[in-house]
Amino acid sequence: MSNAIETHGLRYRAGKTFEIRDLALNVPTGSVYGFLGPNGSGKTTTIRLLLGMLRRVSGTIRVLDGSVPRDIVHVLARVGYVPERPHLYPSLTVAEALRFHGAFFSRWDGHWADELRSGFGLDQDAKLSRLSKGEMGKLLVLVALAQRPDLLILDEPTDGLDPVVRRDVLAAVLEYVSRARATVFISSHLVHELERICDWVGVMDRGQLVAELPMQTFKNGIKRLRVRNAPADVGETPFVVLAREPGNGIAGESWVVRGWDASMHQYFTAIGAAVHAVDDLDLEDGFVELLRASRAPTA
Repeated sequence: MSNAIETHGLRYRAGKTFEIRDLALNVPTGSVYGFLGPNGSGKTTTIRLLLGMLRRVSGTIRVLDGSVPRDIVHVLARVGYVPERPHLYPSLTVAEALRFHGAFFSRWDGHWADELRSGFGLDQDAKLSRLSKGEMGKLLVLVALAQRPDLLILDEPTDGLDPVVRRDVLAAVLEYVSRARATVFISSHLVHELERICDWVGVMDRGQLVAELPMQTFKNGIKRLRVRNAPADVGETPFVVLAREPGNGIAGESWVVRGWDASMHQYFTAIGAAVHAVDDLDLEDGFVELLRASRAPTA
């Protein structure tokens, strides 16, 4: 499987307090990749590095088979980008903004842009300064889609939007992906929103990639186990232990693990312990446990 985005050993430092460390991203071509993380975890910084807006300290970046920053002009011609904050000129009307941005992209599809504008309910004569937050969010996604990109990079595209607008925006993105077989890299801290649309997920925290795996594996592989009679030293485990907390004696210990499979009951039998309950975690609980584990002193 080829990758639309690859980074190896990527490092970036901002001042004395924040650093991207040894970032290794692998975003499969044709996937919808959710880039999860709390605010301040490094998601926007990573996106700016991918787009050549920041200069790395070390490591390599490849986007759509081009090296960044060496091939950035050719890369950006194939990328649609929705930034965290609006970047359109507020003095323009919707129609003027579309004509202005269309002049910069050889793939710009004016007919489809007008279809999207009509479908989003945007008045072509409305000044951008008068648009609501939801209308501006729709326009930003429209501009990115009308470029007919091979890669869509969306930085918190629905943050602060109401549920109806979020649904419309994400529906337009998914429709384009299904038609054009494009790749989507979408950054967000809204866990449940990404759960519905993504097939891959990467979790970022404090400048490090905590996990990167298929969404289905992420959803199905993180469990809370109720364990009895586990020794203090359990040796090497066939899964990743994210958390281990003492119980009240009767209930036993509570373990949160990643990479669980039913066959792993044998491991506990071998160490003289027993699992008496396996509980599913939803995506948000799994996300929180990953962050807790990454921040623990022994992580």
